[in-house]
Amino acid sequence: MSSSAVALQDREPAEAAEPAPLSVIAHKFGGSSVADAARYRHVAGLLRARGEAIQASVVSAMKGVTDALIALAHTAADGGDWRTPWHALRERHLRTADELLVEHAAASADWLQRQFDELAELLHALAVLAAPTREALERVQGLGEVYSARLLSEHLRALGEDVAMLDARDVLVVHHGDLGVAVDWPASEARLARWREANPSPRIIITGFVARDGANRITTLGRNGSDYSGAIFAALFKAQELHIWTDVDGVLSADPRLVPEAVPLAALSYHEACELAYFGAKVVHPQTMTPAISRGLPILIRNSFRPDHPGTRISAAGDDAGPVKGLTLSPDLALLNLEGAGMIGVPGTAERVFAALRDARVSVVMISQGSSEHSICCVVRESEADTARRALQTAFSRELANAQVQNVQLIRGISVLAAVGDGMAGTPGVAARLFASLARARVNIRAIAQGASERNISVAVASADADKALRAAHAGFWLSAQTLSVGVIGPGKVGAALLNQLHAAQARLKRDSNLDLRLRAVTSRGRMWLDDRGDTADWQRRLDESALDADLDAFTDHLQAAHLPHTVIVDCSASDRVAERYAAWLAAGIHVITPNKQAGAGPLARYRAIRAAMASGGARFRYEATVGAGLPVLSTLRDLLDTGDDVLAIDGIFSGTLAWLFNRYDGSTAFSALVREAHGLGYTEPDPRDDLSGTDVARKLVILAREAGRDLALDDVRVESLVPAALRDAAPDEFMARLSEIDAAFAQRQAAAAAAGKVLRYVARLDRDGGASVGLVELGREHAFAHLRETDNIVQFSTRRYCNNPLVVQGPGAGPEVTAAGVFADLLRVAGNLGARV
Repeated sequence: MSSSAVALQDREPAEAAEPAPLSVIAHKFGGSSVADAARYRHVAGLLRARGEAIQASVVSAMKGVTDALIALAHTAADGGDWRTPWHALRERHLRTADELLVEHAAASADWLQRQFDELAELLHALAVLAAPTREALERVQGLGEVYSARLLSEHLRALGEDVAMLDARDVLVVHHGDLGVAVDWPASEARLARWREANPSPRIIITGFVARDGANRITTLGRNGSDYSGAIFAALFKAQELHIWTDVDGVLSADPRLVPEAVPLAALSYHEACELAYFGAKVVHPQTMTPAISRGLPILIRNSFRPDHPGTRISAAGDDAGPVKGLTLSPDLALLNLEGAGMIGVPGTAERVFAALRDARVSVVMISQGSSEHSICCVVRESEADTARRALQTAFSRELANAQVQNVQLIRGISVLAAVGDGMAGTPGVAARLFASLARARVNIRAIAQGASERNISVAVASADADKALRAAHAGFWLSAQTLSVGVIGPGKVGAALLNQLHAAQARLKRDSNLDLRLRAVTSRGRMWLDDRGDTADWQRRLDESALDADLDAFTDHLQAAHLPHTVIVDCSASDRVAERYAAWLAAGIHVITPNKQAGAGPLARYRAIRAAMASGGARFRYEATVGAGLPVLSTLRDLLDTGDDVLAIDGIFSGTLAWLFNRYDGSTAFSALVREAHGLGYTEPDPRDDLSGTDVARKLVILAREAGRDLALDDVRVESLVPAALRDAAPDEFMARLSEIDAAFAQRQAAAAAAGKVLRYVARLDRDGGASVGLVELGREHAFAHLRETDNIVQFSTRRYCNNPLVVQGPGAGPEVTAAGVFADLLRVAGNLGARV
């Protein structure tokens, strides 16, 4: 049921017209272009500025008028109050005439008064009949174009232009058939020739939408009829181009209400435009292209509000700007599936299906059949779904009774996503890219259809996923930037540094890498802000001024916007409560990135649940910054394992605070003095015992062990705390006051190490047998751990490949900036895995 076939159904003259020697351009203006007096003046100025020898302009009714006229007719027939809206509509036109024509308004105002008086008589008759006949309804609903053409033509005449108004009911003859409205070209051409003899003006303003049938009765061309009128009169006037003026910059790659990044298309072929229009895109109705296709008449979709914009050119050739030109959604559909083993290899089954639907007057939007012939499914309008199912149940009643056909399944709530482009033919990988984009967005495909021309791939999806599917497909074909909906939890030191880094890089990443990171939510412990723009500017002020209480459920719901294909939550808190949500987020397809060690080193059951959620949900869990801040510690370990190496042991110094303390501690200064100095420099936590206890180092070792495939729990790690038992329960101030109590023990250990020619270092170790320990050890001065800079972290991987000379990763392992950089790098890795060019 290709729309291309529909577009070719009209009856044409026997011979194609010769190119006109004069510059003849046809124009069509929609209702938004002539919405009020100001817009009429704008249209007149636009037309006068063009240098065309012959200018044939078709106009629609003023915006909203056609619907108002239809409502008037039905209100009158239903016995309602039609006079109040009739008065309002009359006053609107009279006011427009007065504003537009000023001192020249009297004649047009009198004419409009007479027209509305005639309309009132007709409405009164409908009220008496209590039923709107088709002839009366068509007479009423086409009056708006007549009023509109009169206003524009009189305005041009008042400006001194040689202009004639052509009432299409005096020229255009059509016939209504099963395939729509067909033009009687010979009769219409003859009538136009006679009209032109009497009206040779170079500018012609023509009523859209209206015509007469073969019995000379007033009729209309149906919805979108004004566009069709534009194409018909372009053909009748032998125009070289048809310019259809709307309120958008041409045809867009997708519906901008659903895809904000939709872009205007420079060119489309007739076939592309027909396919897009068939599946619901606001391009040009396929019927409008009927006269254009047969004559090779280019159609330009232009913006009357921005006449300098070139718009979209629809012609036989189109252009080669990528394999996919546009994506469109058809909503409010249902899927019918007929299946059964008895159908396999039986000729005529498909014919019976579609004959039954035809007889029930059900239109089929899309067809899909497997090569096994076990099932046939088709997509129909949801309003016709029950009728369609009953028709198939009746047609196959015998087979259903004999179990040759198992059932006629009806699935409601279906939308069809169509990808259209002439360049798809012969371009490998187009379908793969579409399906991969939908898979990454976790959109399930219910049915697939592609014609032999390869100009269209259509997929049926659940309507609940339709917006997300459109956005994901749009991003997948590079019609827009790959977009991630990003939320940040915990805008403390690391979180704030990350947000500032994101702000600095956001524009560059979008410009250079087509990566659109949209910051749509930030939450602290007490409050949050939610945003639709995705802008990182002034995030701190917006958070401070937000009146929203922190709510992780609302935070998550907002991030999972239907029109954004991917969601990422970045947890920069240290909260165990937040880590409890990771598994649910991952199972829902939300990617999680964090420097929070609570998940990676928390209860083993929770860790396993997180890994299982990753596998089932397809989302990524990245936590590089949990060990070594911005150092590539975990990624190096993954690379070793992924390439088949075996990890024999892992040794490391994972605390920048403890590294600084023992790099500086040589016995010349009391250990407590160094702790106080580190505290003053901000190297320690507010309570230094959080560093000195060794628990944080143990967590990092657990994370590494689990990454290496060991089922290690925090309780399995032997931890040497540097905090004496007597001080572990003291208040923070008391601990700092009594800190010198630890000096004697540390001085004794340092002296013993120095006597042996060694140094003290706080080292984490995972051995070959899975034993894990964290504590203060003596190392020879030649050891790699003995020569660290300031707060450097270091990790040493002993593996089957790196057994004699272990692989070492070393560098700054603490600080908000480097930790945030590690988190940011994880974010970019996730984006890269989603297909963005990073």
